[in-house]
Amino acid sequence: MAKTLYIEDEKEIGQWVTEDLTGRGHDVTWLTSGNQLEQYLNNIDLAILDIMLPGLDGFSIGKRIKKANQDTPIVMLSARSAVEDKLEGLSFADDYVTKPFHPDELAARVDALLRRFQKEEGILEIRHLQIDTKSLIIINKQTEKEILLTGKQYQLFQYFLRHLNQILTKEQLYEGVWGERFMEGDKTLMVHIRYLREKIEENPAKPTIIETIRGIGYRVKK
Repeated sequence: MAKTLYIEDEKEIGQWVTEDLTGRGHDVTWLTSGNQLEQYLNNIDLAILDIMLPGLDGFSIGKRIKKANQDTPIVMLSARSAVEDKLEGLSFADDYVTKPFHPDELAARVDALLRRFQKEEGILEIRHLQIDTKSLIIINKQTEKEILLTGKQYQLFQYFLRHLNQILTKEQLYEGVWGERFMEGDKTLMVHIRYLREKIEENPAKPTIIETIRGIGYRVKK
């Protein structure tokens, strides 16, 4: 049973979404604001967030959740359909649903995210790396030694693995890992990718794992 945190201040919508998801087997905690967020940060499988909320808005709450645990999938709900709002939401969230919506659509998107983020034991092999996808222990198959990453390197590589084969912009990577808006000219991401390459690439000067997509960003291909 998935533990779902749902934050919605509109009572009527909140009630029927909670009842619908509960009826589908979800363990739903419904809050009307983000005031009690800290109590649930480390004990949820998924979050569904309305954007327009009293106090902290859904964007701020979502970024806090991702900062605490990158592996918690987030669905943003909003009556705001402007492209700018969707882009801001998708800079850190995993799906964006515009109101009004059918309960079957929301349930399908929630189930798809839970499947995608489900932590299953398995081994992923990329070039000379053997990666335990549950613990993210990385072994260099050539030397049979474990590759140890720092906390931010771990988060950055984990973000790449969650988006295998996708071209990720600098904005997506920075906002997804650091939880803050990317400022053009900021070298933080580039420096971390350089250090990460030094640990995982056979030849950091000619990377084959973290590819640079010129003019766009980066990609890790399986």
